[in-house]
Amino acid sequence: MHRLIEGALRFQAGIHGLLRHAGNPGGRPEPFAVFVACSDSRVVPEVLTQREPGEIFVVRNAGNIVPSYGPAAGGVSASIEYAVAALGIEDVVVCGHTDCGAMKAILREDKLDKMPAVSSWIKHAAAAREIVEATLPASADEHTRLNALAHENVLCQIRNLQTHPIVAAKLATGLLRLYGWVYNLEKGTVETFDAETGRFVPLTLGQPVHATFKPRPARSALHG
Repeated sequence: MHRLIEGALRFQAGIHGLLRHAGNPGGRPEPFAVFVACSDSRVVPEVLTQREPGEIFVVRNAGNIVPSYGPAAGGVSASIEYAVAALGIEDVVVCGHTDCGAMKAILREDKLDKMPAVSSWIKHAAAAREIVEATLPASADEHTRLNALAHENVLCQIRNLQTHPIVAAKLATGLLRLYGWVYNLEKGTVETFDAETGRFVPLTLGQPVHATFKPRPARSALHG
């Protein structure tokens, strides 16, 4: 605990003053992207993307999960809704990672009797496991299956994200873009899903690839 206290005091003495002169301290937050990431301590969105505090709206949880929209909306749903509706953010990234503990628990069907909340939570990624089981050969080793699951889970969470009314509406009108990333902890690299080709590709500069297809034409164009 003393390390946390030491760090907080060091921040108070030397860093906070520098941050007050950058961005929009004390005013309305103006993040330009939502970043849904795993709560794994090795995944730090601001470090991974080299962004300053306040630039990205971060949502973190075990397994970078976005539950489908429903009447019992939780914290993730509320955060997404606020970011898109109130802050007007137009870019959302769902970022998984290699060596993910949540994915290991799903893949190995770990017994989580003493952690019922965790067991219930990771069921939101059950579809990803079923897809991996159906598409990989039985001979695939655990490393291959875990890697495939991390990627497939990102896609499943993007599909869940699209069930949220505000997200669906913004996507339909071209006012929102979704991205699916997988961060490789060992290599420090990032792959991004390209909906046009249906595969993950290396992250590069230039025109970013989207994890969803282009928005539908306006109603007048649809009906002539």
